[in-house]
Amino acid sequence: MATDKLRELEDQAWRGFLLTHDRIWREVEAGLAPLNVSMAEYSVLALLGEAGRNGMRMSELAQQRLMSSGGFTRLADRLERRGLIERHRSADDGRGFTVVLTKDGRALMRKAWRQQYGDLRRLFFDRLEDEHLRSLADVWARLAPDDRGEPNQHTS
Repeated sequence: MATDKLRELEDQAWRGFLLTHDRIWREVEAGLAPLNVSMAEYSVLALLGEAGRNGMRMSELAQQRLMSSGGFTRLADRLERRGLIERHRSADDGRGFTVVLTKDGRALMRKAWRQQYGDLRRLFFDRLEDEHLRSLADVWARLAPDDRGEPNQHTS
């Protein structure tokens, strides 16, 4: 059975993306390790940091992290045990929970952001011109799903 192959340029682009993603991910993860924060934990804490003192609903956090509610609940349990987040019944409807960073969580995020931003500059941004960054931003916009979950038809 014959299978279609990628063209050489497609193969170079795909392999380059995968290798670069893996290398940068591992180095950023290693930079966060001394802070005792995994990448999954960091991504949740960062969303909460961006949300500010009002926090976010648990369901919204799980959705943005593309996690199942059970998996997210276990992650939230770990963060709460470590004193980095607090969960409160939602003031809106009393059914769901809102999650906020604690004082310790905010202090950890300030350190983590400094570490991650430094790593990203060294590994990625400092190696690219603004023209390259604009091209990448356009690529990601083209690959992002639209509101229906379909491939984006964005064109420049």
